Formats: sequence, C-alpha cells, structure tokens
Amino acid sequence: MIQTLPLKEIKPNPENPRSIREEKFHQLVESITNFPDMLFKRPLVVDEDNVVLGGNMRLRALTAAGIHEVPVIVAEGWTEEQKREFIIKDNVSFGEWDWDALANEWGDFQLTDWGLDVWEPELDVDYGDLDGDVEQDIELIEQGGRKAIMIDFALERYGHAAEIVSKARAEGINIGEALIETLENRLNV
Repeated sequence: MIQTLPLKEIKPNPENPRSIREEKFHQLVESITNFPDMLFKRPLVVDEDNVVLGGNMRLRALTAAGIHEVPVIVAEGWTEEQKREFIIKDNVSFGEWDWDALANEWGDFQLTDWGLDVWEPELDVDYGDLDGDVEQDIELIEQGGRKAIMIDFALERYGHAAEIVSKARAEGINIGEALIETLENRLNV
C-alpha cells in the first residue's frame, strides 16, 4: 500500500551498492521536477525504519529538487536477507532496449533527456568513405585516431543486419575482424 511520508523521515541506505554519474543525477532531478506524478507509480521502497531499499538515487534527487513529501511502500516483515536481496534485484536490468522501436517513437534528444544513453558516433572516429588515401588512414590510426568503414544495406536487410550486429556485440565479437575473415574466405584472399 502506498503512503506519503515527509522526506526528512526517510533515511538513505548506507549500504547502497549503486552510484550515479553527476550528469545522470541532474537528469533524474529534472525528470522528477518535470513529472513528479510518476513517483506515485514508482514510489520509494523503505523498510519499517524508513531506510530506503529501493530508490536511493531518487531520494537524493527528491532532496535536490526540493520536494518535501514522497510516496513510499513499506516492506513490512522482511528479514535482513530479503532486504539485501531486494536491493540488488530492484537494480538489475533484465531486459534490453529495442532501439529501433525507441527510435521510431522518440527522438535522440528526448531519450537522452529522460536518462537513456543513446548511441552517438564517436567524435574522434573518421566516418569517411574508402575513396580516400589508405596510407593516410593508416597513419591516422597509428597516431591514435580511429577510422570506420561504412557498410550499406538494402532497406529490406537492414533490420536483420542490425539484429545480427547487436548479437555479435553482446557476444564480444569484433565485427570488423569477423567481416574481414568472412570476406577473405569468400574471396579466397
């Protein structure tokens, strides 16, 4: 059951294993400031002594946002082991984002404002085409720069290609090396 408590009565968990980067913290404060009603759909979870089990970063953000009362759910009757287990499980992300679906619904800036780490091309990578001077590209790489090779896909194959690349990255496969190896075998070079 959700109840509302004065913020000053809620205690941060001194054993919280999570941290938040400064930039993400500011985004969280802004998110709470702009949409405080979401707190009633995802209240803080506290134990019977009002120590936070779920929502330590939100507690900090609420304080920074100047909010004085906050919705909470009290986990009554939990053992210390259950509390510790909840702290970890509440912060585990089991799912993965469907980036194509997100990109079709919202813009990068909006997703970034909401706290998602949206992929952006690395600024120190040259995304030029292969028509340039290969020796110059090698020299750039030797000096610590990076060179990327763009690969075009037919529209009807792009979704499948993106899925395969995503799975390969998740497996830790170096896509460039795998591509070269495959092309060497196919072209007998």
